[in-house]
Amino acid sequence: MAEAETKFNALLKRQSKSLNAAVAEYRRRYKRDPPKGFDDWYAFAIENNVKIIDEYDSLMDDLEPFRELSGEEIRRRVLQVGSLPSVDLVRLRNGTTVTMTMEKGFKDDEVRLAKVGGPRAKGFRVMMEKFQKKLPDMDFPINAKAEGRILIPWEHRKYPNMTLQDSSKGIKKMLNGEFVPDWRGDGNVWEAYRRTCDPTSQARRLFGSIRGQAILASSGEPSNGMEGRSYVKDLDPLQSSGDSSFVFAKHPDYDFDFCKHPWARYQQGHFFSDWRTIPVLYPIFSPGKVRGYSDIKIPSHYYYSSTSDYTYGWDPANMVINDVDEKEVAWNKKTNQIFWRGSTTGGGSSPPGFLTSYQRHRFMEMATAPSNASLPVVFADPPGSRNFTTVEVSRRAINSEIMDAAFTKAVGCKGFPGGCKRMFDHYRFTKPVPLGEHWKHKYLVDFDGMGYSARSLAFLNSESALVKATVYREFFSDWLQPWLHYIPLSQSYKELYNIYAYFSGPTPSMLEAANSTSRPLSGPETLATAGDMRLRRIAQAGRQWKRTIGRKVDMEIYVYRLCLEFARLYADDREAMAYKG
Repeated sequence: MAEAETKFNALLKRQSKSLNAAVAEYRRRYKRDPPKGFDDWYAFAIENNVKIIDEYDSLMDDLEPFRELSGEEIRRRVLQVGSLPSVDLVRLRNGTTVTMTMEKGFKDDEVRLAKVGGPRAKGFRVMMEKFQKKLPDMDFPINAKAEGRILIPWEHRKYPNMTLQDSSKGIKKMLNGEFVPDWRGDGNVWEAYRRTCDPTSQARRLFGSIRGQAILASSGEPSNGMEGRSYVKDLDPLQSSGDSSFVFAKHPDYDFDFCKHPWARYQQGHFFSDWRTIPVLYPIFSPGKVRGYSDIKIPSHYYYSSTSDYTYGWDPANMVINDVDEKEVAWNKKTNQIFWRGSTTGGGSSPPGFLTSYQRHRFMEMATAPSNASLPVVFADPPGSRNFTTVEVSRRAINSEIMDAAFTKAVGCKGFPGGCKRMFDHYRFTKPVPLGEHWKHKYLVDFDGMGYSARSLAFLNSESALVKATVYREFFSDWLQPWLHYIPLSQSYKELYNIYAYFSGPTPSMLEAANSTSRPLSGPETLATAGDMRLRRIAQAGRQWKRTIGRKVDMEIYVYRLCLEFARLYADDREAMAYKG
């Protein structure tokens, strides 16, 4: 944690302090001049007390493949991909933006307002309002889905001359036929994804790519006769060992190599999405993406807009965001429980039969299943000392002490083995809770759904500590420091019990398993421990980050910079779109 703080402070300290310094740093990093309008962007950033000036490598990586295309080609592809289902356009003309959805002849339940675009496009348009008059005319194709859309085969990226580079004959020619928006049994995300991998990778080797399925098929009886267990041993939280359970993740798994570990895909529902991906380099702007996708990242409209479900401190009666949420709870009044509520979203059914392995279902299996199995936990005994002991603790007992997790809504339950009734019987379900209910607890655990989790920034803004597992990169991923602003969690979740023991000390079941004469700490004793103080410091640092670097204006700054870069790619004369100051 000290290392994380040092690393983040060094990042802030090295940010450019003048326009000339920012230009020089840009040229050093990217070996080219900044885009035209960079001086106005810098002035806007300074005016709004922006802390991050130089850290845009991830944005530049997103745009790099498009530098091989001409401005004419990019403009043509923008309009072509904008004609596809679940893609909206934000159109900028003469300093004014509008959202629009081109007629597609396809009923998409997620985009109901066909002539004005979906909420993601509207959110992006609003983010541009303060600076749109300083931008040239452009169109932005906005992904109306949470999942990524663009998966380019490795051979096509490595050897572009193998593919059709001129789209003048239309998108049907580029896609080798009519685009069908869902898979309809003739493919799936994983088959498209593994083609993005190096030919020598495990994912491109047939045996390696089906290894996880073989494990699933050859396993014995599920725990307690239930279907919810995952059998991919490298990731399965129910198959953890003592050593791996006490190895804390240095950062989330947003750089996890699914090409190298193809069997891990069974743990991530987005690989089973019903929505067909696009195998051609089209510019699609999406709120997050998994390693291997070629979407261009933008801030989520959930982060930017103000709603009761996703915004900390939102007062719908007065239409204002309060500094402190009315339901916020003082640290010494919060419970020590790990709290999670959410729906069963997380993937589709292409192919069907794997729903129980998706990320949220795995967590619920781990946190609530009535299992008599034991798990290894390391803790200080006596509490607060530097004497550590390892014991095997009943999962049922420890879950009852530290976990408060439940589904609140069943999505796609017909695809669950045994149907909807079986799902309701197998998992714990409760009524939905307001966002403010989370603030009663010190630990707020967060997982991906159909895509990225839209509650992350609200959790960071609270006075609770965020524990986050994700395989999605977002616009702010390089600005947020794990172990300073939040606690990263591996996609196996197996270390979660030891994270709790490290910060909050042993529970009664842990002490009993160790035959310890110590008693668990409670009340003021817990608050006085170094672990609890460290946990609170993480909560406070996350809150400070959200209020200084994760603000709405920071999202505008990111979008402004993105628009300048995209405007240069959009132009025929890119040299004329460079800043020479």
